[in-house]
Amino acid sequence: MSQKKDKEVEKEECDEEELECEDDWLWWTDPLEELSEIEDAFKVDGKIKLGGKTILDVGTDCVKPLYIALKFKPKKIIGISDELPDFWSDLEAKSKLLTKTKIRFYNCNFFNKETRQEILKKEKLTKARPPFNIVLLSKTLHHLRTGECIANKRKNHGQRHKHREDEKCCIYKFEKHEIFKRLLDLGERVVVYECFYPHKKDKDKVRGRGGHFTTTEWREIFRHLLKRKDAKEYEVKFIRPLKGDLHKVLGNEKNEELVLREEREEEEEEIELEKVLRQVDCICFYIEQVKKKGTKEGHMAES
Repeated sequence: MSQKKDKEVEKEECDEEELECEDDWLWWTDPLEELSEIEDAFKVDGKIKLGGKTILDVGTDCVKPLYIALKFKPKKIIGISDELPDFWSDLEAKSKLLTKTKIRFYNCNFFNKETRQEILKKEKLTKARPPFNIVLLSKTLHHLRTGECIANKRKNHGQRHKHREDEKCCIYKFEKHEIFKRLLDLGERVVVYECFYPHKKDKDKVRGRGGHFTTTEWREIFRHLLKRKDAKEYEVKFIRPLKGDLHKVLGNEKNEELVLREEREEEEEEIELEKVLRQVDCICFYIEQVKKKGTKEGHMAES
């Protein structure tokens, strides 16, 4: 009987070890797969020329910057995150043996302006406006929610909500106008790579600041980015699953506005966005500020 129990305990310990090894392995394989889907977003005039360029990796996994450095040799990559992995300092130090790209990691919340400014000063990136050529967000955009709790406001409409300002209790809002403005203040090009599960719940964080975007939120985001031609603020190009200008991929040919499907409309009248999101598990696009007439091209275009 004791031998049987010993074997069961031994098996449980082996299973736990296998899960830990699998998690460790995913730290290295997932970023590699993601980079293969993101790299086209670095292209300018069809070519990737990151030599001499600077990159801000928001919500960094610490591994992808190393892969980018080894393959594309940019000048500097700064990674910021609320929770850096345990191995960040070793990777930062030993990356010097593999690449000339300067890789630096900092514990920093995206919304902490003071800490961000300290980092820019330390890295001597305060002169350029914006300070980075590229801001990269890998599975991070949906975390950039504000401190305003939507559910707390519902009290005004007779709904009860015990407001505690925590992930399990509150539902935070994604302020697209403010977030994209802040991102483009930091980088000339903002590359967004997001997982999207239209038929699954985000079990990790269903509420709070970490929940995946709903289809409705994606529609609102793209509606903000896709304005009439005479008032367009952003150049937005899809990389995955479709390649091309956002207006051509999702727009209405007559007025280049995103047409939202009403519930009463027939199934065959669904907009392209619905079709796109239903067939993919991730989406990748990049955003740039619209160049005004008479202004010079930004430093992304420099050789």
